[in-house]
Amino acid sequence: MVLDLLLIGGAVTLGPLHNVAFILLLSTPRGVLKGLAFIMAWLACLVLLIAAVALLTGGEPVVPHTAPSTAALAVKLLIGLGIVVYGERRRRQGSRPRPSPKWFSRVDQASGWTAAGLGVVLQPWGLAAAGAATVVQAHLTSIASYAALMGFCLLATSSLLAMELYTAFRPEAAARRLEELRTWMSDHQDQAIVLLSLAAGLWLVGKSIYQIVS
Repeated sequence: MVLDLLLIGGAVTLGPLHNVAFILLLSTPRGVLKGLAFIMAWLACLVLLIAAVALLTGGEPVVPHTAPSTAALAVKLLIGLGIVVYGERRRRQGSRPRPSPKWFSRVDQASGWTAAGLGVVLQPWGLAAAGAATVVQAHLTSIASYAALMGFCLLATSSLLAMELYTAFRPEAAARRLEELRTWMSDHQDQAIVLLSLAAGLWLVGKSIYQIVS
């Protein structure tokens, strides 16, 4: 479970689209406060997903090779297949200049509530759902399981937290460096999406199949 959560959390935090949007938010007036609203909404989504799974399982790990266990693995398998298909589709389209989303041009006018809404909309829900499906293996009376779940949430948010803190404490340097990062990520967005999608998707597919048949 821990390895799965680490890999999924890493794929989430490295996603280019929400990172580019977050950098744009930070560059606006009161950007730090808007960034904080984005992060709080982002974290709330992850916590609510995990809490929902914990309520369904009662905090006890599902027994292997039972209907609930097989259903959770089937969900992870389907999510993995969907991510692989998406990544392969993007790979076949090739890298080509893409127009920025229209709302990018209106980000200067974003309010704190709008920033929070973006934190929800830009959540990579496929990967977040895969993380939630992994939580069915957690024994929530174990300190180690709580630490793993907390680590997953923090890892999935780590890129946002790093940029938020950098901007809060070193605003001038952060503005310059983050703009360079945003440009680089925009130029390499397709490659990043393909790599992350195929790597995460194939891992989920392979691990799910292995656990189903073993």
